[in-house]
Amino acid sequence: MSNAVMVDSKGRLKVPANLLVTLREFGAKFYITSETGDAVRIYPLKVWNEIVERLGRLSSQNRNGHKLLARAKYFGQIVSIDKQGRVLIPVVLRKIAQLRGGVDVLDYQNYLEVWNHARLLKNHKRNPITMHDEKTLEICLAAASPA
Repeated sequence: MSNAVMVDSKGRLKVPANLLVTLREFGAKFYITSETGDAVRIYPLKVWNEIVERLGRLSSQNRNGHKLLARAKYFGQIVSIDKQGRVLIPVVLRKIAQLRGGVDVLDYQNYLEVWNHARLLKNHKRNPITMHDEKTLEICLAAASPA
């Protein structure tokens, strides 16, 4: 689900009310990062620590895990959610992801993804839904329907 919200002049993202309750169940600490710089990801700290552990094991086997972990650590920072339900997006992330003013927040199972609205639309145009994607969706829908 996409939620249109604002990043204020101090770089704080007001977490959408419909996501705040679920997010607070994870506590008040989050890891905020990006893998590519296109968008910002906000992980509950517990989830992020599990990812780091898995990437650490993977990086001992190949360079991909190390590369992902190095980028996430370069951009990353631990942040706290304040009493008003806001999270401060670090300056380096705000600049690279062009997050100011109106942004879109996408909620996934274990994290939130924050996009500059225009950049998100460009990303959708650059990566259109393919026949392979449609087949994947059909498989998921079939698995989710009652027998």
